[in-house]
Amino acid sequence: MRIHFDPHFCFIFFLMLIPNLLIIAGTGTKSGKTTMACKIIEQFHDMGITAIRISPHFHETSPGLVPIDTGAGYSIYEETNDGTPKDTSRMLRAGASKVYLVLVWDSILSVVFRKVLQVIPEGTAVICESPGLRNWFEPGLFIIMTSETENKRQDLNHLQELPHVIFRLEELEKTGTIPIQFKEGKWSASPPRSPTNSPL
Repeated sequence: MRIHFDPHFCFIFFLMLIPNLLIIAGTGTKSGKTTMACKIIEQFHDMGITAIRISPHFHETSPGLVPIDTGAGYSIYEETNDGTPKDTSRMLRAGASKVYLVLVWDSILSVVFRKVLQVIPEGTAVICESPGLRNWFEPGLFIIMTSETENKRQDLNHLQELPHVIFRLEELEKTGTIPIQFKEGKWSASPPRSPTNSPL
């Protein structure tokens, strides 16, 4: 894992700060975004996490997706079926208390995401799969996933100028505990452990 803090992020101050939000982006498909989300949900299973998957691709929905709100350029669903291979089902199966699927045009992403926030109790720990969301909001923690087997590579160079944590899928599969924390309503990377002195 590599933690990267870049000083060139002056426009970050114009973004809406959401400390209880954790955003996961990937440098391509099959980079491990959902796998990371599920691992975090399992690790913090007692916190009642709300998980959100955002996609600009509108497709036929499957049984278990309950419509919450629909308008021009967007549809919001709650996932209620944990028995399918879908990413949202995987999140529910991992232990999320609520899971939402948001199909939305990129041009109205920030507006629609605020609609989703209105149905989530304030202070709830939220995990969201969406690289585009980072253009509009400053989360408590931003994770970028990479993988040796990814395809349809996405250009995230502009997002890598912002504070983030990079994780490789291949490392994730060998990692027991993800070094992050949720304290006082905010996601953050866990501080490195101080070396302890052995008793003489």
